[in-house]
Amino acid sequence: MVESDIVIIGGGAAGLSLAHRLPTDTARRPAVSVVLVDAPAGPLRAPPRTWCFWEAGPGRYDRAVTASWGWLRVHSRHGTAVRRPIAPFRYKMIRSGDFEALVEHDLARRPRIGRLHATVQEVALDPDGTARVLATDASGARVGMTARWVFDSRPPHRPPAARTRLLQHFRGWFVRTRRPVFDPDVADLMDFRTPQPARGLSFGYVLPTSRHSALVEYTEFGPAPLTADAYDAALEHYTRHVLNTGPVEVRATEQGVIPMTDAVLTDPTARTVFRIGAAGGCTRPSTGYTFAAIQRQTEAVARAVRAGRPPVPPPPHRRRARMMDAVVLRALDIGRIDGPDFFCQLFDRVPAARLLRFLDGRTRLHEDLAVGVRTPVAPMLRTAAELLWLPRRPAP
Repeated sequence: MVESDIVIIGGGAAGLSLAHRLPTDTARRPAVSVVLVDAPAGPLRAPPRTWCFWEAGPGRYDRAVTASWGWLRVHSRHGTAVRRPIAPFRYKMIRSGDFEALVEHDLARRPRIGRLHATVQEVALDPDGTARVLATDASGARVGMTARWVFDSRPPHRPPAARTRLLQHFRGWFVRTRRPVFDPDVADLMDFRTPQPARGLSFGYVLPTSRHSALVEYTEFGPAPLTADAYDAALEHYTRHVLNTGPVEVRATEQGVIPMTDAVLTDPTARTVFRIGAAGGCTRPSTGYTFAAIQRQTEAVARAVRAGRPPVPPPPHRRRARMMDAVVLRALDIGRIDGPDFFCQLFDRVPAARLLRFLDGRTRLHEDLAVGVRTPVAPMLRTAAELLWLPRRPAP
């Protein structure tokens, strides 16, 4: 039986970020012992992916940043472009492999942290509150662990009850072009010059890394993912006919699905076993951004450990932000607001730095109201009134 102060389940952004922030250096006090459990290579291991976020000034993980941009752009479905500087922020891109390499390099120098590749089967609590974690390693051998606290980043087996459920699903190509077609100073956040689906919305997303190379994604907010062939057809149309790139070399691909829901993912009654990351509510329901909220959540946990307090993860988004997201999701899902027009108007009418702080949930009430009046007010108020009476229902 392996004993430690903390067990972290999952070696993705949340698990690695928490391990990186916890005080495990024996030269400092307090220092805790940590076991990070990640799935062995195989279907349970998450594929490579890209995380994006905005940040003012130097950041903790700048050594892993692939590229960053000081300008963001949104294209309407009619081709009108709105280009904005986002100072004091920069929009940053980190690829998961680079992030893992940075964190693992730093953790290798800390003696009180262990890494275990195993599949967790069960997490249980003893009467005294001690958590027991049972897992199976790559050879099939059973491994048992005990800990004062467990932080679990795996998605729940069954999605919790919600009023609205959409998916942000996407496929991206890392492309190389023959001629210089990209502007490496500008990231295209939403390009609505894509064929719009019958339900939800679609857009292109372009993160240039040079004049000749970029990550180009096709994204939909909708009820269900597409087939690989359908994604590739959409990307082919977007790169050739919208971006006018000419022939491209596809050097790598990535694909993902992000739940967009108003379900309550945090558990206020948990005592020693906690959900973190996307499983702990870090995904912003109206946008799908997760990485920045993971950093706030894991830093709060680490700060509590350093202070000797119970490390209960705080809700990563304020209640007011979650309520506004619920309204937006419902209005998008039932078609009460036009998605492309809604996001284009926000980006056009709200100062970029304020909008980014709003999307991070860091604005004050008067700033939220100033953003709100630049949306379709009547449909949003009608939707908000409906939500008061609409029950959350279990997932089918």
